Amino acid sequence: MGKFLLGLLSGIILCVLAGFIIIFVLVRFATSFGDRPPEIAQGSTLIFSLEGEVPEKMPTEFPFPMLQEQTTITVEQVWETFRKAAADSRIKAVIFEPRGLGIGWAKMQEIRQEMLDFRKSGKPLVAFLHGAGGREYYLATAADRIYMTPEDTLDVKGLRIEGLFLKNSMDKLGVHVDVVHAGKYKDAGDIFTRTDMSPETQQVMNAILDQYYGDLVGVIASGRKKTPEQVRATIDNGPFMGGQALDAGLVDVLGFDDRVASDLQKRLGQTQLKKVSIKSYARVPASSIGPAGGKRIAFIVGEGEITRGQSDNVGNSSNITSGGLSKLLRQVKNDSSIKGAILRVDSPGGDGIASDDILNAARDLSHSKPVVISMGDLAASGGYFISMTGDPIVAYPNTLTGSIGVIFAKFELKGLYDKLGITRQSLQRGQYAGLYSDYEPLTGKYLQKVQQQIQDFYGVFLNRVAQGRKRPVDQIEPLAQGRVWTGAQAKQNGLVDQLGGIDAAIDLIKQRAHIGASEKINLVVYPPKRSFLEALMSRNDENAAIELKLKALLGGLPVHSLTQGGYLKLMPYTVRVQ
Repeated sequence: MGKFLLGLLSGIILCVLAGFIIIFVLVRFATSFGDRPPEIAQGSTLIFSLEGEVPEKMPTEFPFPMLQEQTTITVEQVWETFRKAAADSRIKAVIFEPRGLGIGWAKMQEIRQEMLDFRKSGKPLVAFLHGAGGREYYLATAADRIYMTPEDTLDVKGLRIEGLFLKNSMDKLGVHVDVVHAGKYKDAGDIFTRTDMSPETQQVMNAILDQYYGDLVGVIASGRKKTPEQVRATIDNGPFMGGQALDAGLVDVLGFDDRVASDLQKRLGQTQLKKVSIKSYARVPASSIGPAGGKRIAFIVGEGEITRGQSDNVGNSSNITSGGLSKLLRQVKNDSSIKGAILRVDSPGGDGIASDDILNAARDLSHSKPVVISMGDLAASGGYFISMTGDPIVAYPNTLTGSIGVIFAKFELKGLYDKLGITRQSLQRGQYAGLYSDYEPLTGKYLQKVQQQIQDFYGVFLNRVAQGRKRPVDQIEPLAQGRVWTGAQAKQNGLVDQLGGIDAAIDLIKQRAHIGASEKINLVVYPPKRSFLEALMSRNDENAAIELKLKALLGGLPVHSLTQGGYLKLMPYTVRVQ
């Protein structure tokens, strides 16, 4: 019996080891296969499908690309792809198919500008819409022709912002959230403490809506050759069925994909389109199209909520860890082949101490190499804080930035414990030992202590911004108070230096690194794409999936920072304009 059990156990172990070896070999084979550049036929048409999120950070590389239905493409890859397609003599046209986009209005400005730049090549760029809303149509207006099917709906009807408030739910649960903040606009805790928007929040939200709606009207007017007044009147009649959209001059042709293909064949003088997917074309190296080489410029991505930690967690790639980003910054600093760096920030902020750690590393990099800050959809609170290296800052008009302020948040659960019949007893030494207890309210000496430290943190924030913007504190403070500004407002107020996107940042870094304006550069993205094997071998954060689901449920609220409590440099709310 003993020999049987030993043999069975040995067999199981051998099977497990064999399974691991087979998986390893398959992954290595698939990875090497996936790295092989595809063959692009002469006279090809690029099918540029863009769906869902368009992140800043490169996602984990799946080893079996033939099994993936959708390729996640980053903002930088969109920028590179349109440039490759414009210069690639094998690509004769692009069919742009946006669908279900979940991106911010600053990223849309970047992508739309890339589309307009592509059109300068003289190659056709047509848009084919499927269930399009405002985001999809915003981008489609950059095309030279817009198609949609006759029975489809163009859901363009204006923009709105909605606020989510949980106070009544918290009251029913017996949960009280103590929030202390520096700055009258620092309303991050309002979701837990109010049932509606404060006057300050409404003021900021209306300014954001005015900026975004004005931009939407402007691009439609420009793309469809209408006046802004005509566009506003048209939007007030939305949404539109296919025939209505055609009559309103919002689209050019009603038809299906065969109509798109036949029209494009006539324009190209072809009998059949040679289609290449974005999934395949994204694997074409830029060096294979134009002359290779060029000075190396780092493109360092900091995306997501700022938290403490030593490295980026695979399971929660939407966060910036202080140790992970600082390590990348030091790596770029110590790489003599890198001649300059663009720090790409897309973050609502988060932990105050983590933000300070990152800023320290970014300043060290700035002291050794030319640096330019490029802001994405968000660079607010801690996201703005880590940008205060003293280097030029480029933001889109639709970027949300500023939010110079600090909050402290603590959940008091005694009421919930009482409902559940739970009691707690504590013994302590030190008069502030119970400061972070979830069983005691934030009152008396505890409240005074927090208020004092909040003001200290706020003073440090103001000083960092004053140093970074090279202005006295008394000029910064009126622009602070936790207020969120659009990029256009931030430029007017001197909180950023220039409006623009990746191209503007590249132009600036060339100037600072003494690289000729027409000289080719090699943009090196940090962090690099993580392979599937690296993801498997890395530690996964068991709480990451829960946090991501809560974020989705609560409209992108930075759950990790709020539940950790403490002193936060955090954007006062999440903004999703639809």
